[in-house]
Amino acid sequence: MALVHKFLSSAYIFRKCLKPSVSSCPFLGNRFADYCSSSLQKPVAAPGKTSSQRNTEGDLQGHHQREVALDITSPEEKPEVSFDKAIKDEIKNHCRRLKDDIVNYWIGPEGRPLREVLLEQAKVVWQFRGKEDLDKWMVTSDKTIGGRSEVFLKMGKNNQSALLYGTLSSEAPKDGESGRSGYCAMISRIPRGPFERKRSYDWSQFNTLYLRVRGDGRPWMVNIRQDTDIIQRKNQMYSYFMFTRGGPYWQEVKIPFSKFFFSNQGRIRDAQYQLLLDKISSVGFTLADKVDGPFFLEIDFIGVFADPAHTEEFAYENSPELNPRLFK
Repeated sequence: MALVHKFLSSAYIFRKCLKPSVSSCPFLGNRFADYCSSSLQKPVAAPGKTSSQRNTEGDLQGHHQREVALDITSPEEKPEVSFDKAIKDEIKNHCRRLKDDIVNYWIGPEGRPLREVLLEQAKVVWQFRGKEDLDKWMVTSDKTIGGRSEVFLKMGKNNQSALLYGTLSSEAPKDGESGRSGYCAMISRIPRGPFERKRSYDWSQFNTLYLRVRGDGRPWMVNIRQDTDIIQRKNQMYSYFMFTRGGPYWQEVKIPFSKFFFSNQGRIRDAQYQLLLDKISSVGFTLADKVDGPFFLEIDFIGVFADPAHTEEFAYENSPELNPRLFK
């Protein structure tokens, strides 16, 4: 009986102590006392809230099931990969392009009437108004041989120009072979026709290269390559200088084709040959002034035009065609 009396008294004290009074704990307030007493009781949902709670739980469960269903892809929704279909589509695309070339050939050069082409005095070959125009170009630097120069190409302000920028470093790579370094370049991609056949630009009726650029005062080299399939002549190009003024203003650069000199692997050759304007494959810009630091060149468009005031055919005398006695 003593044990039963002790157990009942301890339970009564425990029940009395569970609910703290506000007078004993004035800093806790009424909410804490009500919370302590209500937490010991079994929660009973109100009749009006039972249905809403069940609906809410059902909505959450259904939403969770929908998310799981979105994450799991059914086998029927997997994309079909067919190499035969891809090859057939590629062949159809090239055949369609070949058909368009044949039709344009009978119409005239580049699908235009011959009279319109002959009367053309100026032509914009490249302009930069979107990402598809940047895809026609590629950039390279001395990183390919272990250098530290960096070059990037992006659209300029308001998508109205191309911005070529980066950092030039003349530090030679530490490979024990290369003694010089420090160049960055931007080169146009060779145009391709049906079945990846190489194309070329015909500028035979023009005599001047026309550019609208804005630079930082650095000198650039403008390079032109001819279309050739001979492996020994892949490093040959025709070059001329372009000096930028710097500052916020645009400048229009006009370089006659007769001024471009012949070089091979970066060295000017003794024998100079005239540029064949009907076999142009690509145009590029090279920076190699040995001045380390950041640079930029903004290009609006690149074109060609016929300058009636320019009558010079070739600017260099050391040519086998002009002076054959020098090369006997």
